[in-house]
Amino acid sequence: MNGGPAAPNRTGPSDGGSSISRRSALAAAAGLTVSTSGCIRQARDILVPNNIQQLSLTITTLPADSDRQSIRLSRELADVFGTVGIDVSFDIRSPVDFRRTVLYDHEFDVWIAEHPGGTDPDFLYEALHSVYTDESGWQNPFGYTNLTVDDSLETQRQLEGEKRREAVTDVLEQVAIEQPFVPICIPDQHRAVRTDRFDWDERALATPQGYLGIDPAPDVSTLRATHTDSRPTSNLNPLAVDYRGEDPFVDLLYDSLATETADGEIEPWFARSWEWDAGTIDVRLRTDCPFHDGEPMTAEDIAFTYRFLANTRLDDSEAAAPAPRYRGLVEAVDSIEVVHRDRVELRIDAGRPVGERALLVPILPAHVWRERAGGANGAGGATIAQRTAEAVATENVPPIGSGPFQFAERTEGEGLTLERFDGHFTLRSGVDLPAPTVDELTVRVDPPGAAAQRVVDDTADVTTSPLEANVVAGVDQSGSTRVLESPSWSFYCLGFNARDAPFSNPRFRRVIAQLIDKEWLVDEVFHGHARPVATPVTEEWTPESLEWNGTDPETPFLGTDGEVDEDAVEVAFESAGFRYDDRGRLRVRQ
Repeated sequence: MNGGPAAPNRTGPSDGGSSISRRSALAAAAGLTVSTSGCIRQARDILVPNNIQQLSLTITTLPADSDRQSIRLSRELADVFGTVGIDVSFDIRSPVDFRRTVLYDHEFDVWIAEHPGGTDPDFLYEALHSVYTDESGWQNPFGYTNLTVDDSLETQRQLEGEKRREAVTDVLEQVAIEQPFVPICIPDQHRAVRTDRFDWDERALATPQGYLGIDPAPDVSTLRATHTDSRPTSNLNPLAVDYRGEDPFVDLLYDSLATETADGEIEPWFARSWEWDAGTIDVRLRTDCPFHDGEPMTAEDIAFTYRFLANTRLDDSEAAAPAPRYRGLVEAVDSIEVVHRDRVELRIDAGRPVGERALLVPILPAHVWRERAGGANGAGGATIAQRTAEAVATENVPPIGSGPFQFAERTEGEGLTLERFDGHFTLRSGVDLPAPTVDELTVRVDPPGAAAQRVVDDTADVTTSPLEANVVAGVDQSGSTRVLESPSWSFYCLGFNARDAPFSNPRFRRVIAQLIDKEWLVDEVFHGHARPVATPVTEEWTPESLEWNGTDPETPFLGTDGEVDEDAVEVAFESAGFRYDDRGRLRVRQ
């Protein structure tokens, strides 16, 4: 297991019976430092004049036409950072370039954007465990290493019930102290829908199943969606982290053994049922189910999927090439065995709550993806690292899945059409699962500000992208348009690149966290359509010690109403081991 360096031994040799305590000695040393700080500063400037410079920090984020909240958060925080003596610049990138820069290349100082989060706190295992430090994807993009946190993350995976809750609390409290990223808020999810054409399940819209089982009005055979992100029209690879945002389309094209409800419950999907026994999941599969190209889907495809996601090169090399998505889910599977054409057993190296989540990965047809195990050649413009398989770089158009919808056509950058897959098991009699109720699903790409208006104008039925906060109040609901709110578990955050100083220093990160007035930002940037948080999990998992009670209980804001207290910040930085020059600039070793 990879981990951070061991903490230095701070216990000095015996003082031979000196009456001065260690604490007193430290206090005396601190006093000496204060009283002679000017001399020390001058001496250091003489010795290393080019080694101490103003801290320069670049914020990597998204443009307003992709994520208005991210760029507004970035600008507000840049103003605060500049006020306290930090030189700030921006690196504004498209959604694809942003993810490649942050998730693949790890070339950033800090980033501000929406993290996908999860209904279960186990997403933090993937997000923070040090074994993932050099991998691509949402696996530890922060480069954070802490062996104690690793141990806690591993422990919570093995437990159930109240014991697991206690272990999760340990993780959350340690992360709140270390601040590898600063969770800012969990945004509300609002979507505009037409109620004269479909009956909607408000909560289900947070999941792909929200677009199945909806009752259409008479003579309605097309579900018209408007989406603000053009990436699904360019790439339909379920493994491509740079192209996968918040959309239901890939999940409608690919089945999984289980499905997750808006409440975080794991329920059977392609699996008819399963039994859990001593770390083994015995899964019974549905029979006579084809892929979209007519090839049968069997237990062999299930086994192939898990082996392929664990190593997309399908070789015996010690250096595996895992898929950059679903990494944490697949890692819970120790082995998989085909018992019968319609039955598999998964040996799980985790407790039941985490183990059953491993059933959520998309089932890949072996006859399509096996030939993509070769080395990538840069298809799709992705950054290609050593041993990256073609499977990660391919655009995967047309996609061959087994889901309730199948690919029909696309116009890159403009739209996408999916058709009902009549061979899908949800359409069989006796199957009590939400099924497609329309002949086709059409997706048109629109700017964020125009999407809701298309629903009002009756040229779209639903905004599959959540509405931006500044749009919600202005949607005309006087006719058949309604704005529905769904559960949300993604969160906006400031992420540090802990691979580099000073962002590797938790004391520095904690002071930066105290420059963020989360309550004020929720009002200013999100117009109140979000809730400030001290920890990035759902309210169900938030421990009492990290509940939001008007301020962050671990890193409270050093100021009032968005205005930072510069004197308090200077004291905080200097207490953390940093210093200012006589022009009020925060200085660090370069």
